Amino acid sequence: MTNASLYKKALLNDIIPFWEKYAIDYDNGGYFTCLDTKGEVYDTDKFIWLQGRQAWTFSMLYNKVEKNKKWLDIAKIGVDFLIDHGMDENGNFYFSTTKEGKSLVQPYNIFSDCFAAMAFSQYAIASGDKEIKDLAKRTYYNILKRKDNTKGIYNKNTGARPLKGFSLPMILSNLVLELEDILEPEEVEKTIDFTVNEVMNVFLDQDSGLIYENVLQDGSHDDSFEGRLLNPGHGIEAMWFMIDIGKRRNDDVLIKRATQTILNILEYSWDAEFGGIYYFMDAKGKPPQQLEWDQKLWWVHLESLVALAKAYQHTKDERIINWYNKVHKYAWNHFSDPIHGEWFGYLNRQGKVLLNLKGGKWKGCFHVPRAMYQCWKSFEKIETK
Repeated sequence: MTNASLYKKALLNDIIPFWEKYAIDYDNGGYFTCLDTKGEVYDTDKFIWLQGRQAWTFSMLYNKVEKNKKWLDIAKIGVDFLIDHGMDENGNFYFSTTKEGKSLVQPYNIFSDCFAAMAFSQYAIASGDKEIKDLAKRTYYNILKRKDNTKGIYNKNTGARPLKGFSLPMILSNLVLELEDILEPEEVEKTIDFTVNEVMNVFLDQDSGLIYENVLQDGSHDDSFEGRLLNPGHGIEAMWFMIDIGKRRNDDVLIKRATQTILNILEYSWDAEFGGIYYFMDAKGKPPQQLEWDQKLWWVHLESLVALAKAYQHTKDERIINWYNKVHKYAWNHFSDPIHGEWFGYLNRQGKVLLNLKGGKWKGCFHVPRAMYQCWKSFEKIETK
């Protein structure tokens, strides 16, 4: 079986059927994401960013794989829930609600907004709904208004250590491409310029070649837990966003820099003793503050597979395909569940399943299907050539 057919088969015959069967709340709208090994719901709270992610996934599949009405209907269930229950009077999206849609956690996390915007954009393309398209645009600009203080009144820091985080420029670099069809060309180019500079010149340390999670406002490093923090999965995921931008702009220099950064991060973060990629690390090798630092997470390895597939597609660098084979072997042997379907999310350092859930507060219908789709399409192009 070719790589392309492996990922296509896994996406369409395993991953998507799992979420179709177990996640849809036909009574209240939206999706259940807290699913155990066999897909049974173990908590009915709904996390808004995961509602957006799943609505985006099914809209994207409808737009790019097959005009399957069932997929569009499933996407609509999530979009309607987001509109009816997901936001406050100012258009800011809550973090979580009850199964019926009563707000539980205030809109402190801007990533709920980011994934709602992505869902609205893809659904508008699929459905032709102009109101949803306008909502996607309004949500995007609301995100930009909050980008310098994403948590607003919910920010618990005093400002004595004015760090800025990598997450927002990273997600914006992908979000702006998702919304390219509904934004003005000048806005798209301006945001791309901003995110590429932030990712590749501010958060990418030119000496070590690693991506820092937090830097001071002037781009310098702070010698603290937060200032030394590395999140290898974030850095690698951002590099495939950079590769997509490089392809869009015919920028081979950006693609090559992103490819080298993928290699740098993998070399630094691969667990030489047990295999797999560490969740968190310290840039100076100090003890990280995150007690879960040595866990192996599904999304880190899936985003690495996407980044490696795209990097190899555009560079044919043999170092990349060697790393791809290494990560592929680890990921498919440890996370994939051939018995009950889908992928486990959390392993201990030794590679044993730590939590046997298939979905929860942080894991939903997004990283696995998106990675399957992206790898399928990259290898389709590689294998055709």
